[in-house]
Amino acid sequence: MAEDSLLSGIKSPSDIKNLSADELNQLAEEIRDRIVKTVSENGGHLASNLGVVELTIALHTVFDCPEDKIVWDVGHQSYAHKLLTGREDKLSTIRTEGGLSGFPKRSESEYDAFDTGHSSTSVSAAFGISCAESINNDNHYTIAVIGDGALSGGLALEGINCAGRSKERLIVILNDNKMSISRNVGSMARYLTKIRIRPSYINAKTRVRSKLKKLPLFGKQLAHLFTRFKHWTKVKFLGYQENMFEQLGFRYYGPLDGHDIIQLQNAMRAAKRSRGPVMIHVCTTKGLGYEYAEKNPKNYHGISAFDVETGEPKSSSKGYSDVFGEYLCEAAKDDGRICAITAAMAIGTGLSEFAKRYKNRFFDVGIAEEHAVTFACGLAVGGALPVFAVYSTFLQRGYDQILHDAAMQQLHVVFAIDRAGIVGEDGETHQGVFDVAFLNTIPNVTVYSPSCFNELNGMLDIALNKTDGVIAVRYPRGGELYIPEGYEYKGENYSFFGNRSADILLVTYGRIFSYACEAIDELRREGIEVCLLKLNRIKPIDETAVKESEKYKKVYFCEEGIRSGGAGEIFGMQLYSGGFRGEYRHIAIDGFVKQAKAASALHKLGLDKEAIKERIRTDYNSRSEG
Repeated sequence: MAEDSLLSGIKSPSDIKNLSADELNQLAEEIRDRIVKTVSENGGHLASNLGVVELTIALHTVFDCPEDKIVWDVGHQSYAHKLLTGREDKLSTIRTEGGLSGFPKRSESEYDAFDTGHSSTSVSAAFGISCAESINNDNHYTIAVIGDGALSGGLALEGINCAGRSKERLIVILNDNKMSISRNVGSMARYLTKIRIRPSYINAKTRVRSKLKKLPLFGKQLAHLFTRFKHWTKVKFLGYQENMFEQLGFRYYGPLDGHDIIQLQNAMRAAKRSRGPVMIHVCTTKGLGYEYAEKNPKNYHGISAFDVETGEPKSSSKGYSDVFGEYLCEAAKDDGRICAITAAMAIGTGLSEFAKRYKNRFFDVGIAEEHAVTFACGLAVGGALPVFAVYSTFLQRGYDQILHDAAMQQLHVVFAIDRAGIVGEDGETHQGVFDVAFLNTIPNVTVYSPSCFNELNGMLDIALNKTDGVIAVRYPRGGELYIPEGYEYKGENYSFFGNRSADILLVTYGRIFSYACEAIDELRREGIEVCLLKLNRIKPIDETAVKESEKYKKVYFCEEGIRSGGAGEIFGMQLYSGGFRGEYRHIAIDGFVKQAKAASALHKLGLDKEAIKERIRTDYNSRSEG
């Protein structure tokens, strides 16, 4: 960044309030350049951030943060916001261990009003903040910035429905990047909005209403009739029809050019003068300013490090998502019942090819995981074989539907749980460490956890063809790791490896199996014998596997999931109830896991090869010395 650049001199939003229109446009270009450079090095969300640069600038010139509160829905579009709120010198650390979060964090800055990461929460949160400020006689504004895709999440509509009945100083900015919202999205609505947000129009309207109210006897009634007449004129002579937001109680401005800073500023100032909730509808272009992202925003939504000149990722390899997608395509070729469901994550979950080949059996339901689960149940009742591919962290949102609609009816629904375990740089809101624990609470659910690609294929085959009921197959982000030579999965619920006569048993599943194999190999070379039990089916845990573990003097259970309710807790209870009198160590996760590369996080959690080896070695040497 050049020393004379505008961006380098921005330490707080107050530094941009007096910039000219040309300077604000220059600042927008500098912000785009900085975001592209940073994401190319660190990975992150690119297209969404490039699309809201002017919107972010307009927000911080019109509103007074942190007194006014901005809630960013999902929050993956907040990079420009971070640059304008005193974090420019730290943006290079975004999504790195100890650095800036890729999402808003209240603990990171007073300008971040609410922690976000999952979709459709902004309106409810902002409405709550606004109500609290009213209770405290605080006259500041609360703004929710929500993308059009997030409106497919029921929580957003619940928030809008509730807020629309209020008189709060709540402003919702709908960032529409090409989703059709309503029949008012057209030239007439655009023309009316241009008139309504002009300062001269707002001032004149305010003066007329104020003078009418001051008239004796019937002043207030005349002011009310004036407002009704304006509305009647729009409908009668201009053919204007209220859209959904107006019907729900919002004053509506839009659609606006989301890249015209002056127009955005006028709309926001108009919203500040309005009484009650306001909806500002802006149209933006995802990826604007970076050719590759603009042409293909879906591929540049969330991306790993890439070459700025070519747009190509710096590293790529086959991952579990790819293997899942390939398997499902082949399986669907032979079985016309198989349907695939995604909640707006077709690319991320490996379903792009399935969507092309089997259009009538592919369903992208939008950001609506609860609906996706119950929709899958409906498909199952109708005779289809639904597979819902979903990130672990987002399946949390469908807990009640899994319990009430799927498991209670014992329907044959398959959950392909992607990004299970530590995901790395996206941090606390995205770590997939809770699925095992919450699925353990639901009867009639079977859970498998592969450690390599062949196991993934085999377990999917079992889920689709050899079992019934609710089946979950959970697998990690990225590719496969070390697998012992000669190991072949044959559908077993569990397998033992190493010296069965050892006193120490190490139990694990999923990705951690690879680290455990390497750990026991190295410990053996040090003279420490450890037997390894690999669980393939982790719910229900095979009773024979537990029974065969009772003879060991010391049992370690390592899992890449939350401790409370995890597979290790269940295994331990079953082990002791069967008469085990040895020592049991459950190495798992307590609390939320902060952003860091997966390798670093796993080491700190005691779950990589070195940590497992050191834990067992220390205990072994301590016992020997004792």
